[in-house]
Amino acid sequence: MNLKQAFKIAYKSIAAKKGRSALTMLGVIIGLTAVIILVSFAQGQNQWMKDYYASMVDNSINVYVQKWLPGYGNDPAVAEKLYAYCARLDDYLVGITPNDQIYGDTTIKFGGKTLTRSNTSWEDRPNLYLGNQSYTQCMGYTLAKGRDLSYIDIENLNQVCVLGSKAAKTIFDYADPVGQSITINGNIFTVIGVYEPTSETDPSGKDRVVLLPYTLSRIFNDSVDTGNYIAVAKDNTSATAAVTLLQGYLEGLMGNDRNGYFSVQSNNEWKDQSQEQDRMQQLFLGGIAAISLLVGGIGIMNIMLVTVTERTREIGIRKAIGAERKSIIAQFLIEACLICGMGGVIGIAIGYLGTAIVCQLVLGFVSWPSIPVTVGSFLFSLAMGVIFGLYPAVKASGLQPVEALRAD
Repeated sequence: MNLKQAFKIAYKSIAAKKGRSALTMLGVIIGLTAVIILVSFAQGQNQWMKDYYASMVDNSINVYVQKWLPGYGNDPAVAEKLYAYCARLDDYLVGITPNDQIYGDTTIKFGGKTLTRSNTSWEDRPNLYLGNQSYTQCMGYTLAKGRDLSYIDIENLNQVCVLGSKAAKTIFDYADPVGQSITINGNIFTVIGVYEPTSETDPSGKDRVVLLPYTLSRIFNDSVDTGNYIAVAKDNTSATAAVTLLQGYLEGLMGNDRNGYFSVQSNNEWKDQSQEQDRMQQLFLGGIAAISLLVGGIGIMNIMLVTVTERTREIGIRKAIGAERKSIIAQFLIEACLICGMGGVIGIAIGYLGTAIVCQLVLGFVSWPSIPVTVGSFLFSLAMGVIFGLYPAVKASGLQPVEALRAD
């Protein structure tokens, strides 16, 4: 019997028991769909995290520091002391900037347009940040038009701002923002520049930034002094050294009374931790999906054993007229692989749809399974047919012709 005949017989056997074949495929379909959705979602989430970290400047260092003076509140001199110390670390650092976000309810107006938290979605809502003339460099922005914040703007408390690309589009639509005036909480600000887009997905919201001089904190943060800073090191080695030096300096700045708190962390550490977490997540999700495939495979083995029992007499006739064991094994393996292959194709199709829906709902963008995942899933479904169909096939080929012909 040639290969073409074997496929034809296998197809007729599957078609003769449509309901049973469909239920057998269901285990493969569910298992493969789970594999594709879980693994592809993990890949989409990993890509989101990569985009998030890619939006950050390499070798950046996050510094948070607050020192409290008894009877006064935050020490206003901390910022200047930190700037002065970082200036002495010019062998390691290329710049430092405040990075305080204004979380209060803000109202931005331009012409007849008014943007508030209540009437603007999270994806479009501009984020107000306080920074200095080094903000663009430290945060990895590139100016598309206009100019950047200057030292004079900081010192003179000039009411000017620089907009991220998405914030500019949300506020001005297609008009040129540079030179225009907007109102933020009743205060008039002149737009002096617009940044280039940082990424397509903008996971960190960098393109929604509205940058203001940090010396204007009195207007928005009730004169609360800056506590968040971003410093950028020259390279990975310099970042490690700078973190150690800054921790030592801030430890001394707090004094023995410990009237304050500080933390110094490099983004390089977060990236390494994130990569390890991504790897563990993929293994965990893949393991869960593998269990469902195992259950489906056991179902296939069970049905193939039933098929062998039903076709015992047919097997006896074939062996009586000279069929070899290998042809019997091949026949049942082809049937098992055909069931798994058909179920695999359906599972992949549902997996593609499910991945797109899950990623859109959870991550906010449509992601599709990668080619390696798709091809690997289909090949794995065929492998399931071989693995779980082998025992029934061997059992069928081992039947004695006389015993098989006596079967009812």
